[in-house]
Amino acid sequence: MTKITRTKRKTLALYISNGVLEVRAPMKMPMHEIERFIASKEKWITGKLAHSAEQTKQREMFQLHYGDSIFYLGNEYPIAAKDGKHIGFDNSFYMPPNLSPDEVKSACVQIYRNLAKSELTNRVNSFAKFMSVAPSSVKINGAKTRWGSCSARGNINFSWRLMMANSDVVDYVVVHELAHLKEMNHSPKFWAIVVSVLPDYKERQQQLKALQRRLATENWE
Repeated sequence: MTKITRTKRKTLALYISNGVLEVRAPMKMPMHEIERFIASKEKWITGKLAHSAEQTKQREMFQLHYGDSIFYLGNEYPIAAKDGKHIGFDNSFYMPPNLSPDEVKSACVQIYRNLAKSELTNRVNSFAKFMSVAPSSVKINGAKTRWGSCSARGNINFSWRLMMANSDVVDYVVVHELAHLKEMNHSPKFWAIVVSVLPDYKERQQQLKALQRRLATENWE
């Protein structure tokens, strides 16, 4: 399936998501030029569509069961049954027995959210003092593609999915958002703030991208 989106842009661009090819084109560009561009990228499109289809297949097969291991701060921990009605984390993601795979996944997500609120609030407070900034609040959301965000009012949001990353990567995202309290952009001044705290931030960025690629094959809905 091919979707043509016309905007005020000046060049053509291709995007593939969930098996759909989207062509973003200038408002008045003739269709024959768009078709010629698509034809010139046929090999790239075929490869990307195949990769997207494989990711979709893996996502559809994704389930969680007792005994499976999932990541917390870069380390793997098992999902375990524990008598009672409580869920939590104590060297395992524990929850009541006899839950269905969907219920197991929902319990894991809730545990991740609880861990994120505590862990990220502590890290924000620590780095905020070091960076001489004062965020208004720290909140946890379920964002899929944005690890964190910072509003003009100083409210910082993090995706609970960040709890799967290792500690160095988590710190990078925290510092990144706190730096926005000084520079609400990605200008050289902004990156100078980040590098002053984390000189190896580019390495951490690459690790974050690797996690993003892995999560693209896992359905945490």
